[in-house]
Amino acid sequence: MQDNRNTSGQHDTLDVITPVDFSPPPPPGRRFTWRPRWYHGVIAVGLTVAASAGVFVLTARSVFIEVTPMTASVEVADGFAVQVGPRYLMRQGDYQLQFSAEGYYDRQVELSVGDEQAQTHPFELTPLPGLVSVSTRDALGQELNGARIMLDGVDLGMSPLIDAEVPPGTYELQVQRDRYLPYREQVEVEGRQIEQALAVTLAPAWADIGFASEPAGADIIINGDVLAVTPARIELLQGAYDVTIKRNGYKAWQDDIVVAAGVDRQLPAVSLEAADGLVFIRSTPGSANVTINGQYRGQTPLEVALPPGQEHDIRLFRTGFETAMRQLRTGAEESRELTVALDPITNPVRIVAEPADAQLYVEGELKGVANQTVNLIAASQRIEIRRDGYVPYATNFTSRPGLDQEIRVRLKTEEQARLESIEPVITSAAGQTLHLFYPYEFTMGSSRREPGRRANETLRDVALEKPFYLSLHPVTNQQFRRFRPEHASGTLQRQSLDRPNQPAVQVTWQDAALYSNWLSAQEALTPFYIVEEGAVTGFNADANGYRLPTEAEWEWAARADGQSGTTRFAWGEDWPPPADSGNFADESTSNFLGQILRGYNDGVQGTANVGEFNANAQGLFDMAGNVSEWVHDYYGAVSGLSSVRETDPLGPLDGTYHTIKGSGWAHGSITELRASYRDFGEEARNDLGFRIARYLGE
Repeated sequence: MQDNRNTSGQHDTLDVITPVDFSPPPPPGRRFTWRPRWYHGVIAVGLTVAASAGVFVLTARSVFIEVTPMTASVEVADGFAVQVGPRYLMRQGDYQLQFSAEGYYDRQVELSVGDEQAQTHPFELTPLPGLVSVSTRDALGQELNGARIMLDGVDLGMSPLIDAEVPPGTYELQVQRDRYLPYREQVEVEGRQIEQALAVTLAPAWADIGFASEPAGADIIINGDVLAVTPARIELLQGAYDVTIKRNGYKAWQDDIVVAAGVDRQLPAVSLEAADGLVFIRSTPGSANVTINGQYRGQTPLEVALPPGQEHDIRLFRTGFETAMRQLRTGAEESRELTVALDPITNPVRIVAEPADAQLYVEGELKGVANQTVNLIAASQRIEIRRDGYVPYATNFTSRPGLDQEIRVRLKTEEQARLESIEPVITSAAGQTLHLFYPYEFTMGSSRREPGRRANETLRDVALEKPFYLSLHPVTNQQFRRFRPEHASGTLQRQSLDRPNQPAVQVTWQDAALYSNWLSAQEALTPFYIVEEGAVTGFNADANGYRLPTEAEWEWAARADGQSGTTRFAWGEDWPPPADSGNFADESTSNFLGQILRGYNDGVQGTANVGEFNANAQGLFDMAGNVSEWVHDYYGAVSGLSSVRETDPLGPLDGTYHTIKGSGWAHGSITELRASYRDFGEEARNDLGFRIARYLGE
């Protein structure tokens, strides 16, 4: 807006300008107006179809549907497809196809068209079964019904077989009928409802066999059944037969024949011999030897067949009896019996037996009291002398006619015999030698006045009533490694403790108990220790298997002087120990042991081979020195000397530690070298081993 003011300061009138709508005028000429007509729609539809067809052609895949047989018709039941010659134009996706062909089962499948531009999808139709008929006939061409028809072992029925439905393929046709040879043939079944007729000729499985005999009229016995009388022809199936031809008054003729199917034949006539007479021979007593005409025939009772019409010399003999002779004649098919009593050859034999009321048995027959003179036949016979509570005496005795003979017997009581049968020395399966001991009552432990005594050595009266075996030596490395091959006893001061005859050390009580059970198993003995999941959980006190000695057994064996007394030390009563008493902590160990036995030198550092030092009064080695030893008992406190005597004690029923008895190479004090010394532990040590024991079995 422009400010229109004059210089004089007076206002002029303002002009307002108003806008208006403006449209340009149309150009000069004719105006066009479009109106749709019916043919416009036809054109639009045509264009749409053409466009759709073009899109289908551009996006469809060329699919070849290959069907066997080639004559099968194909129908796309679900989905759009255009057939172009042998191929179809189909877009990606799933289609339902239906196939059909004469002689085949119809088939419906699902076709998945992928993204490949050209695809081939093969399909095969299953042919319908073929119609198979089978007829059978014999070699003459005559109809032969009732044969069993099978294809590959599947039973189709009996002939004649009409129009059996069989899937196409190659089969083995099998035809079977009684008295005819089995028939087999490979056949090809075409299928597709094609009719096939098969004719089978069956060959006979028999032959006609002729039989004859001289004289005629004999029974023909085939495999135990009488089938005819000679002469005759018999129809026999192929195979082997046992043939017997028999006629009364004649010996039976017997042979084996083999019949081949279809091969008829006449067997040679059989000449029958007159039948033997039958003689049954018995003797008193029995078991006599029999010869007839100088030929040995067996022992009585005996049945023999003898040719008729002639004399036969029969001889019977048995040791201790006179020989008997008889003559006999028989007729054809005659049965006779001959009984012969044999005369015994006897000799008087005097029986002298203790105790005086013992009984005498000859060949199991009671003859009265044993002290008598009895006539015995001159043959070996069983002589027994018995009495209750005594072990029976038995022998095979032969009397000698013309000689004065006597049998003297002193019966042993059962207990005496049992004791005599006991072995005083046995050898284990691992090679240990064990001696049998009959211990006596003694007092374990030591008195309070005894030098070196410890508080756990309480005096106890013990009666060992069970005899027991105890090994002469501790178990060696060689013996223990038969149970545990990987065992090693280690070294000491660069010297081996692992030589074969050194005692096995570095073993726990559990190791020693398991070794004892293993050794029992080698000799089929009842194991002493009860083992569960590899650990000892108890023991069977009645078992006869190997075990560790009890503490009482060990101490008795170490101290017993052989004259019903005991000593303080395994070697006796002397202190210090005499030379060669054992392997102790001596002068040779002074460089690594603090306490040693002064003035004693056994020359061995660590363990020595077992048995190198003197045995004790019981013949046992290393009961002092070399190694301390595990014993069976749990370690526990013991009460003071009481009036109650302990019998065969086995120690506490449970505990944490086990008792250790005896001294070893590391011990040199009077406390440790005494036989009553007691120690305990649960760990393995290089101065601790064990020896084995077992009860005397009943």
